[in-house]
Amino acid sequence: MIEALKSEEIVNKVGGKFKLTALIQKRMLEIMQGSRPLVERKRGMTDMELVIQEILEDKISIDYEHSDIVEPSKLK
Repeated sequence: MIEALKSEEIVNKVGGKFKLTALIQKRMLEIMQGSRPLVERKRGMTDMELVIQEILEDKISIDYEHSDIVEPSKLK
């Protein structure tokens, strides 16, 4: 299992487990369809590890402005 997924940091970064799952799923599909990685792919890195690294480095996120999803900071 990817260590970053054991931490609440990545879950809190996107605003919840379901939002994280949706973001990972969308980006995994893009990667599998040939999109270029937004971070350096280290030797032996899986697509899932790549997507997690992109999220941790703020290379991808949910576009709250153009979606009907409430931004986590506005929920407090």
